[in-house]
Amino acid sequence: MTHPRELRTANGKALLGPGADAAFGSLAAPEIRQRVLLAHWVAHSRDKTQQYLGFPLGRIMLQRWMRSKAGSRRIEAFGLPRHIVHETLGESALTLHVNPRELIRMAIQAPRKQEKRPSSLAFIWEGSWDQRREDLRVGTRYSLISDLDENRHQLEQTVRFKKLMKRIEQGKPWESYQQGVFLDTPEKILEYLRIYLEFLDEMARDGFDPRRGKDALGVVISREGRILKINRGLHRLAMAQRLGLPKVPVQVRHVHRYWWDHVTAGATGELALHRMQQALRRCVPETQAGPLDQDPDTLLTEAFWPAPRVSLSV
Repeated sequence: MTHPRELRTANGKALLGPGADAAFGSLAAPEIRQRVLLAHWVAHSRDKTQQYLGFPLGRIMLQRWMRSKAGSRRIEAFGLPRHIVHETLGESALTLHVNPRELIRMAIQAPRKQEKRPSSLAFIWEGSWDQRREDLRVGTRYSLISDLDENRHQLEQTVRFKKLMKRIEQGKPWESYQQGVFLDTPEKILEYLRIYLEFLDEMARDGFDPRRGKDALGVVISREGRILKINRGLHRLAMAQRLGLPKVPVQVRHVHRYWWDHVTAGATGELALHRMQQALRRCVPETQAGPLDQDPDTLLTEAFWPAPRVSLSV
């Protein structure tokens, strides 16, 4: 295992977590160093398992399916190996560019006891996940970014600062092993929030940088061929929405079985992938609530969004 880079602090050695942006380096906490090391080990083990087992097996599976070899129907019934579909088609083939203020619905999985969840390893998903859709306009990430932006000169007034302070008062400071951050003082909380503001201002100045962040903005395609968000890159999407960026790149991680069957029309192998890729270009973000949503639809208009705030160079 490659040893993660250590940072020296006034209190000793600290580590940024495996999912941390370098901007959080000033907040790397020696107090949780051992747990952060464990997070690095888990991430390293997962990556090596994929590299030496998951990817080779997935390549064999996809090749058998592409050539209609024995077992190809079972491989498609499984959902095709997601990472190898991405590897075969290339990143650009599964990247769409959308208006972030139109990408307002996130797919919500049913409780495990109610419905079996599809495997994250499969490219084709079955189930009712596309019928439950959280409204990201009233979600926690957009609320956080808006609150920080509106109170940038008095961050002590933000909801997040007050919640994090309450945890300190209760003797349970907030910590993240994936980031390597331990917020046990008001000063650290303020620094943590300022970093998010810096991300926002950087995006306003330079535009959306797809290289920033651990993962691309992941999306899924519903049974109706509509784009839904999943839980990857939600803070960056919220920033793009707040700023009113015209377009952001999103990466298709999974597609619904019904949509796949419809657009491939019985084809398999290379022809099926080609038909699916062409159909992706016609997909647009889903803006409506799902038929299985229990809460009434949020009545918001275009006036909900603040005026766009981006530099002329973006």
